[in-house]
Amino acid sequence: MSFTPEQVAAAQKANLETLFGLTTKAFEGVEKLVELNLQVVKTTLAENVDHAKRVLSAKDAQEVMALQVSLIQPAAEKAVAYSRHIYEIAADTQSEFTRVAEAQLSESTKNVQSMVENMAKNAPAGSESTVAIVKSAITAANNAYESVQKATKQAVEIAETNFQAAATAATSAAQQASAQASRSTRKAAPAV
Repeated sequence: MSFTPEQVAAAQKANLETLFGLTTKAFEGVEKLVELNLQVVKTTLAENVDHAKRVLSAKDAQEVMALQVSLIQPAAEKAVAYSRHIYEIAADTQSEFTRVAEAQLSESTKNVQSMVENMAKNAPAGSESTVAIVKSAITAANNAYESVQKATKQAVEIAETNFQAAATAATSAAQQASAQASRSTRKAAPAV
């Protein structure tokens, strides 16, 4: 099977468009990460300034301790939210790359099958078994790819579920630690 210059040019153009599309998607992901990090830094700085002002205006050590304890749960929740945002950005970028790869593979598979069909039509007499073996190998490769793809999707779903469970557990642990620290602070307060 030979290719015409027009077919080669069209394939190169399509590959270049795919490359530019993926590069754009990658930069969008980086841009989202930079925006997220800038927002986190701005918010954290403002919250730290506010907290420092409250600590400096505290009347006693007990109030300082209570202010410190009040930060435990919100800090954990913010860390979980930050991780979730990063995960979402990465997952969105990765899904676009996966979509493009699947489309490319599908197109390549069609081209290979078409090439094998052309070869089968033009094959000399007696080569039917060889053509059948090649077709069988292509079908087996496609089936193996589909199995790997399904297993990968299941692994991603399991990872997402585990991430959600870990985030929930971290938030719960932070709430419990905050409540425990708050109770300890109250118990340590001198009776007036």
